[in-house]
Amino acid sequence: MLQMLQSERSRSALANELVGDRSDQGGGFGDLINFTLGFLRRQYALILFVTALAVMTSLIYLRVTPPTYTAQVKVLLGSVKAQFVQQQSILAESPLDVAQLESQIEIIKSKAIAASVIDKINLANDPDFNASAQRLQKLLGIFSGSSGSEPAKRDDKTSAEARDGLIAAFQGKLQASRIGMSNVIEISYSSRNPERAAQVINAIADTYIADQLNAKFEANRTAKSWLHDRLRELGQQALTAERAVNAFKVQNNIVAVGGRLMDEQQVTDLNGRLVAARAQTSDALARVDRFKTILRQNEASTANASLDASVSDALSSPIINNLRQQYLELSRRERDWSARFGRNHLAVLNLHTRMRDLRTSILDEVRRLSETAKSDYEVAKQRQEEIEKQLTQAVSQSRTTNSAEATMRELETSAKSYRSLYESFLQRYMGAVQQESYPLTEARVISPASPPQNKSKPKSALVLILGLLGGLALGTGLALLRDILDRVFRTSAQVEAMLHMPCICLVPLLKDVEPKQLHEHADNPSNQGMIVRRSGVYWAASEMPLSRFAESIRSIKLAVDLNVTNSSNKVVGITSSLPNEGKSTITAALAQLMAHAGARVIVVDCDLRNPSLSRNLAPHASVGLVEVISGRCPLDEAICKDPNTNLAFLPTVEKQPLFHTCEMLSATTTKQLFDQLRATYDYVVVDLPPLAPIVDTRATAQLIDCLVLAIEWGRTKTDVVQHALRTAPSLNTALIGVVLNKTDMQAIRRYDSYHNDYYCNKHFARYGYTA
Repeated sequence: MLQMLQSERSRSALANELVGDRSDQGGGFGDLINFTLGFLRRQYALILFVTALAVMTSLIYLRVTPPTYTAQVKVLLGSVKAQFVQQQSILAESPLDVAQLESQIEIIKSKAIAASVIDKINLANDPDFNASAQRLQKLLGIFSGSSGSEPAKRDDKTSAEARDGLIAAFQGKLQASRIGMSNVIEISYSSRNPERAAQVINAIADTYIADQLNAKFEANRTAKSWLHDRLRELGQQALTAERAVNAFKVQNNIVAVGGRLMDEQQVTDLNGRLVAARAQTSDALARVDRFKTILRQNEASTANASLDASVSDALSSPIINNLRQQYLELSRRERDWSARFGRNHLAVLNLHTRMRDLRTSILDEVRRLSETAKSDYEVAKQRQEEIEKQLTQAVSQSRTTNSAEATMRELETSAKSYRSLYESFLQRYMGAVQQESYPLTEARVISPASPPQNKSKPKSALVLILGLLGGLALGTGLALLRDILDRVFRTSAQVEAMLHMPCICLVPLLKDVEPKQLHEHADNPSNQGMIVRRSGVYWAASEMPLSRFAESIRSIKLAVDLNVTNSSNKVVGITSSLPNEGKSTITAALAQLMAHAGARVIVVDCDLRNPSLSRNLAPHASVGLVEVISGRCPLDEAICKDPNTNLAFLPTVEKQPLFHTCEMLSATTTKQLFDQLRATYDYVVVDLPPLAPIVDTRATAQLIDCLVLAIEWGRTKTDVVQHALRTAPSLNTALIGVVLNKTDMQAIRRYDSYHNDYYCNKHFARYGYTA
């Protein structure tokens, strides 16, 4: 992809400069757009062809593939039961979860359901299965045992394998899945017959529901039988345990009232009474101690301040509270009057006397309450001692029955356990008996199947869309691969970017053109000094001087004339990287245009090993360049001329294979010959050998003033040209540019949008031919 993008950039570099594109405005996105558009222009035919082929394949597939119809039925799991049915259920019922739903789906797709449906509606004779089953049976018959001693066993084995194949084919057409997060299972079955598909899928649903009912009924029946036997055992065990409890009570004289033993009840009551008596004694003792503390603190007359606080916090007597209120009121007055009249005032002293009397009354009341508290304490203590004596007697009396009581408790616990189990199992047994007469499954059909109206597969729209998209993807991939592998020269911008030299022109591709002026002695072998007009391609520049081909040749002549690197541009060499790139045609056309303009021009065929130009222009020549260089023939006798254009031609005659051509071209006599031609003619146009196969062109570096490299459009590889130029560095000075020869002017528009307008036929039609 990167190589293609770089190639596209090089192709459009020169065109962008010529139309004034600014590189800082386009950026990478502009290059990508240009690459995409160019890629589509170049490869749209391949993409459309592959896409059309894929769509046609999809249509053929839809035509030959028989339609398949899919019928669907929806089954709801976990139907709501009546409350009395849930209470009477013998089996534990847990809510449906994902694992249970998946288990039910696997049951629907199981081999048992499939075999039941096949037998129920006789699917063994169905056309959907008949052909495949017969083919499978034949194959099994062929590859089964070779001996014939046990044909019956072999037939049974073949029949069983055929049935397994039938069930496998049935399961392949069956699908079951959960709908979303609901408890609904959607079951589908595919068949070539829509009525058959609906019949089979409804049979599957009915068979599944019947199987659920049978499984539940069988489970209830098995549980009921087990409960019946277990009830008989539990009843006998409970009766035996109850009889053992009664016998033990009679044996140990144990009497119980309200479910509890009498000794145990008496000890419990005495413990409660003792706790209450001890609490009462403790409260009475605390009250006596508090009164003693109060009286001890208030014996001295200096404890006036603490009397109020102690009495108010410790006692709740209304008499003491009333006296204390009076005492506080007098104390407030005493402070007020002492501040107003002084502490020795008569009224203040009277208040002191009254306060002392009140304090004496409070202490007297406290002493009376203290005596009362002592009396209460003595009574409570006596009661506590009496209860403790009774409890000691009861405990000693109950110790004799403790060992017997533990055994009795154990016997009672065992009897109660057996009785509880018996009642529980009896309730379940009665529920099983009742539910056996009320069969109810957890699954029901909520949407039965009907014959489908439309086929499920193949889906025509989907197949066509996939074919279209697949064709586009495959076509685009092939086109990308083709574009990546297209490492040839296509545009002038590509030439300049990769070879770093100007592209002089694009020479259009010419088909075979018959010359308008055929020489009357063209096929006469005796006329050896005449140029023969056989192929019109070599004479297109002079025969069609206003054509696009002639205009491109004029570009080469103009590049030669305007070359400022050398002082003399008389000797012009035309070469190529590989043979058959059209260098000889360009040589002949360039010489014709120069001669047509009135210049003295001679063409020299220096391709000594393959003189194709000589074979076309001077096929009857007997002497040529080799003879002139070797001195066996003078120059004038070897030159052929065209009487119409006054064009001279020095051919190369093939007499025997030449092995030292590079030495001939680099010889001193060859240089002297070219010096003579420089002095005699205005232009010397030289047809040179190709660069890549042989090294002869490198030997002509001292002979050539200007060198033009011809590259065949769309054929010559870029790396071949680059390698050829790297191996001939001595020619770089004389090389003035590149010519893209045999250019398809219609196809080039797909590679460079610049050429769509620049080389448009309507522009050339204004000035001449467009051929």
